[in-house]
Formats: sequence, structure tokens, C-alpha cells
Amino acid sequence: MLKLVNTIEEANFATHSGSMHADEVFATAFLELYFGDIKLLRTTNINPSEHENILVYDIGRGRFDHHMVDAKSRDNGIKYCSFGLLWQEFGRDFLTKRNIDNVEEVFNYFDKDFVEQIDAIDNGVFPNIQSNYKVKTMFDVIKLFNPSIGSDQDENTQFIKVEGIAREILEQEILNCIGKVQTKHKIDKYLENNNNRYLILDEYLPYEEFVLNSSLGEKILFVIYPSTRGGYCIKTVPVSVKDRSNRMSFPKEWGGLDDEELEKVSGIKDITFCHANLFLVSTKTKEAALEVVNKLIDMKEL
Repeated sequence: MLKLVNTIEEANFATHSGSMHADEVFATAFLELYFGDIKLLRTTNINPSEHENILVYDIGRGRFDHHMVDAKSRDNGIKYCSFGLLWQEFGRDFLTKRNIDNVEEVFNYFDKDFVEQIDAIDNGVFPNIQSNYKVKTMFDVIKLFNPSIGSDQDENTQFIKVEGIAREILEQEILNCIGKVQTKHKIDKYLENNNNRYLILDEYLPYEEFVLNSSLGEKILFVIYPSTRGGYCIKTVPVSVKDRSNRMSFPKEWGGLDDEELEKVSGIKDITFCHANLFLVSTKTKEAALEVVNKLIDMKEL
């Protein structure tokens, strides 16, 4: 449980006061998950060497700060922020105490999938987003909880509120990363045992990342899997993680059609839907899904 305190004598943790950022908010949320009871002093100045019984982060130029010229960096040049430094220090033990399998893989996946983006933005390395609409990062979302101009919101009350939200996000993100690592192992096995231009899954899995990042997935044009709505889905596969165009699209004349009209145009029984953007087809049966992909691949190879 997190409790904010007013004096150094009451505290067992300390970070900076003032404007809230994703770094110290997620760092606090992680520390609460790991240590349990957090008595936190938010302050403007503290010397960690004078308070060795207190874990100080994102302030004071100590072990878990990153505002020094010689701050620790990742291999790709991105400096660790306090959240990243704390994850490096305690993350493996945190996962071990939760009896999580594949600790090292989950640790690294979570670090790359979540922690690194917060490290980067807090150190002034911003994502290159090309969009004609406004995109808000996790960093932007956390900043929303700083007291609004003209409001009577209290800074510490807002910190407690956003830290609770960050804790929920961390819990869900960790669960997601555990699932992704498990998924990678499953998809690797599917790919190792596959000799087709398509991949058939026995259950829906978030497969795309692992197919695109595997050399065994380079030949895959379609993925077939059971739909949560019943029947089967067939999805196209992008060229790569960066190039989202389809390696092979469904025929233009199928786009936006469904049921009897689609059966007539395609010549395939039990085909039920084709997305207008030609990346998804649904069928009633697995046999129909196989007929779809085999027909298209045969056409491609003529």
C-alpha cells in the first residue's frame, strides 16, 4: 500500500515532488508491487548518501537516478530512467517471487515491450510518429493527471490516483508479457512443423509478432485460426513489422461481400465474409478456410 508522508523520518522511499512523469509514477507502482508498504516522501531535494535506509529514485543523483552525464545506458544508446534502473535491479526477483516460468524471457520481454519506451521518452528520445491525427503515448496519459490549470486539484492526491492506475497497468502488462512469451514458444513449434505457405493454429494466439520475427515465418502468406465468434478466420500476413502491406491480399472482387453473394463470387461454399480492406476472411468450417487459401496460393503460383 502507498502512503505519502511529510518528513524524511517517516519515509522508507523518496522521489521528487512537482510535475508527475511516467518514470517516477511507474517506478512507484512497481516498488509497491514488489515491496508492499511504501511510505513515500515527495521532495525537492535529498542526498541519498545521507539516508542509506531510504530507497531514493529519480532524484538526488544516486543509484536510481538518471540525471547525470554518465548515467547508465542500454546497448542501443537509450539511457535508463529510474523505472528502468529499478526494473534491472529488482525485476528478476519480482518475477521469481511470483512463481513465473521463463523468468529471464519475461523479464527481457517486459523490459523491451514497456520499460524501454518510458526510459526513452523521459530521457528526451521521442517516437517518430507519422500520423494525421494526435497520438498520445503512455507518457502523455500519465501527465494528464498533473493538476489542471485553473483547477483546485491537489498534487499529492493526483499522484496517489495516477499511481493506482499505473499499478493496474503494470499488472496487466506483466500478464500480457507472460502470455506473449508462452505464445512465442507455441508459435515456434507451429512454424517448425509447418511446410505450407499458410499456418493453421488450433486456437487463437497473438501470433503476428512472432511470425514476422522468425525466419521460418518468411514464407507464410495466411494464418488460419478458430474464431471466437464461431467458424474460422483467415488473416493475411504483413510484409514485415514496419511494412504493413499484405504479402498477399484477398481478391478485390471479394471485398465487403458476405454469405451467399461471397460464395457466388468466390466459388467457395461456407465462406461467410471478406473485409473491405482485403485482410480478413471468415468461413463456417476449417475445410472452407483451407479451400480459400489453397485456391489463392495456387493462383499465385501459376
